Amino acid sequence: MPETNSPSSFHAPHVTLLRKLGAEFVGSFILIFSAAAAPIVNQKYQGSETLLGNAACAGLAVMAVILSTGHISGAHLNPSVTIAFATFRHFPWTQVPLYIIAQVSASISASFALKGVFHPFMSGGVTVPSVSHCQAFALEFIVTFILMFTVTSVATDTRAVGELAGVAIGATVLLNILVAGPTTGGSMNPIRTLGPAVAAGNYKGLWIYLVAPTLGALAGAATYTAVKLPHNQIRDKADGGTPLPQFYSDGSPSIEQGNSN
Repeated sequence: MPETNSPSSFHAPHVTLLRKLGAEFVGSFILIFSAAAAPIVNQKYQGSETLLGNAACAGLAVMAVILSTGHISGAHLNPSVTIAFATFRHFPWTQVPLYIIAQVSASISASFALKGVFHPFMSGGVTVPSVSHCQAFALEFIVTFILMFTVTSVATDTRAVGELAGVAIGATVLLNILVAGPTTGGSMNPIRTLGPAVAAGNYKGLWIYLVAPTLGALAGAATYTAVKLPHNQIRDKADGGTPLPQFYSDGSPSIEQGNSN
C-alpha cells in the first residue's frame, strides 16, 4: 500500500528507492514463504493446518509485514496492487517495474526455500483451480476486488484509520481465502502463484492468477475512488477546514494532491 494516512505520515522522512526495494523484497519473501508453507504443511501432515490455518497464515503474514515495512516501502507485496496504485496516481509509474522485479524475485526465492525445507511436498503450495477456468477467473477477480477496495480505503483515504491498515488488510486476506481457498487457493496475487509454480514446475491455469487479480485490483481501486468523497470535501477539524494532504512513502506530495492546487 502507499504511505498510510496516519498523522505521522505527513512528515515522513525521505526513503531511498534502494531501501524501498529492499523492504519490498523482504516483505514479499515473508508473505510468500508463510502463505505457501501452510498448505505444504497440510499436504505433508494430512490436513493438520486446515483451511482456517491456511487463511490465518496468509492473513497474519500480510498484517505483520504491513505493520513492519509499510512505513518504508508501502508494503505493496503484490504486482496487481502496485499497478492499481500507479493507475490511480497513488504511486509513481517510474518505480513500478522495480517494485515488480523485487516482488517476483522474492516470490521465487521464497518458493525455492520452501522446496528445500519441505521437499518433496512443494506441490501443496501451488495455487491451482479445482473448478473451470471461467469460474476460477471470476472468483479470483471478485476476491481481489474485495481486497483492493479495502486496501484503497485504508491506505489512501484520510477518513480511514491508517494505523489499522495492517489489521484490516490482513483480515480481508483471511476472509477471502476462507471463501476462495477450496476452489482457487485464494491467491489474489500473481506472485503468490508464480513463485510456487516455478519451484514446483506446475503451471496449470497460471494465466488466471496473473490476469484476474490485476483486473480485480483495478476494479476495486476504481470503485473506491468513485464512491469516496472528493479531497476538497475532507476537512481537518483541528485547523478550521484545511484539506488534509496525501503523501508517497518518501514524504513527497501525491500526484493527486499536487494537481488539486
